[in-house]
Amino acid sequence: MKNLIKNNYKFIIALILILLIFWLPLPYYIDAPGGLTNLNKKVTIKGKKIDGSYSLTYVSEYKASIPLIVYSWFNKDYDIYKKEDILLDNESDKEYYERDRLFLEESLSNAVISAYSLAGKKVDKSNNYLYVGYILDNSNTDLKVGDSIISIDKVKVNTKEDVNKLLSKKNVDDKISIKVKNNNKEYTRYAYLKKEKDKIIIGIIPIEVFDYKVNPKVDIKTSASESGGSGGLMLALTIYDLLVDNNLSKGRVIAGTGTIDSNGNVGEIGGIKYKIKGAVKDKAEVFFVPKENYKEAKKLVDKRGYKIKLVKVNTLEDAVNYLKTSG
Repeated sequence: MKNLIKNNYKFIIALILILLIFWLPLPYYIDAPGGLTNLNKKVTIKGKKIDGSYSLTYVSEYKASIPLIVYSWFNKDYDIYKKEDILLDNESDKEYYERDRLFLEESLSNAVISAYSLAGKKVDKSNNYLYVGYILDNSNTDLKVGDSIISIDKVKVNTKEDVNKLLSKKNVDDKISIKVKNNNKEYTRYAYLKKEKDKIIIGIIPIEVFDYKVNPKVDIKTSASESGGSGGLMLALTIYDLLVDNNLSKGRVIAGTGTIDSNGNVGEIGGIKYKIKGAVKDKAEVFFVPKENYKEAKKLVDKRGYKIKLVKVNTLEDAVNYLKTSG
């Protein structure tokens, strides 16, 4: 063994250096154009079909390596971000992925509820779950991302509205006791209250997830790589088209992005330029974009001369009305 190492030490050193170059983790992320994820096979209602296609759009995000950083310097569609630009203060990679997983769960339930409601179908909501999505800067609390909030100061809370109502009776710097569940264990956490825009807050972003029963039944398949809430609008639109038998898509390749709440309101997302580029690459014809992201998206489409129809929406109903009157 000693002779083998002695006779081949230069090769071994070179091999180690190559492995380090390719696998050494760096405190950076690379964001790049993604593509389309067709929802036609992911969202199904028995006996229903869609003529065209609805697709999620996504950002391709990579943990940086030396070769990837070098490549990104020469590719104008790739951007390098410091780790602290992606993660919140003191947030681990695990907490980051847990946060995005919770946002995905929220978007799934909101998409179903908003689509069935707009289609005039009955939705039975039950078992609201309120999770800690992430913790704001300078918050004084020992809450953890992924905590499911059970009660505050021994008062049971199920919804964001419950929390807001309870906090409205509190004062800045009050210390509250928060009972939570995490990984099937119960804990008692604390938080000192803050004031923001004349509102008393804990200093967290809560995520609200519902159990629901609907008829007809809808099946939604997700993969381990999917996360975040930005697919909510397109999920809801796919479900709605399956429910109403109006052939809204009319054979078109339809893409878009936007969060959605249970009332069908569409919200702002991140990474719009990467999603537009990915949609164009994969030949989307129509792209729905939240009003908050429209200006940036329009600037990119005009600058690049993309042949894609950009449609600004505030609600799920806006998207439905566009499809009814176009194509």
